[in-house]
Amino acid sequence: MGFYQRRIVPCLTHLAMSQKQLLPFRRHVVGAAEGRVLEIGVGSGMNFPLYGRSAASVIGLEPSPELLRMARARARSAPLPVTLLDASAEAIPLEAGSFDTVVTTWTLCTIPDALRALSEMRRVLKPGGALLFVEHGRAPEAGVARWQDRLDPLWSRLAGGCHLNRKMDDLLTAAGFSIEALANPRLPGPRTHTYLYEGRARPA
Repeated sequence: MGFYQRRIVPCLTHLAMSQKQLLPFRRHVVGAAEGRVLEIGVGSGMNFPLYGRSAASVIGLEPSPELLRMARARARSAPLPVTLLDASAEAIPLEAGSFDTVVTTWTLCTIPDALRALSEMRRVLKPGGALLFVEHGRAPEAGVARWQDRLDPLWSRLAGGCHLNRKMDDLLTAAGFSIEALANPRLPGPRTHTYLYEGRARPA
């Protein structure tokens, strides 16, 4: 891993994820978590203050050492117990059926094998457990989607593996989830980057 990926990308990720326009989506998704929670890709830990009283504890995964360092500082002041693991969602080092809720916020775009990661999330959820998510991804307009496909190879290299063109609802279904709720709001900004998938899914 080069200097850019190791040092610059985590800082850029932190800045991008600190945008105020993302906060209402974070609050809605994270605030709905219940029981024992697994958060995928905690980044610098911006979600920790947003967990409500229904969440008992959080185990957070983060493969970036630099982001994990930032997250540890935030975990100390979180309103609930937080345990952080240096681990990838593609191979979650935790027991099957051990979580009530899995949370992912703007994370699936960067995981190299998102389908494998989602299958792992399904594995660790209890029967009836919920995956709560907000992600950006493939837009429904054909012209916008074509531009996402054109831009994706360069964007992915610049943005630490982030992909613009993943159709998140199809990935969820392919991984064995049943989508209970799904909204597709747009953020202000380039249409190639701002189409969201926000919702809740359960193991089918």
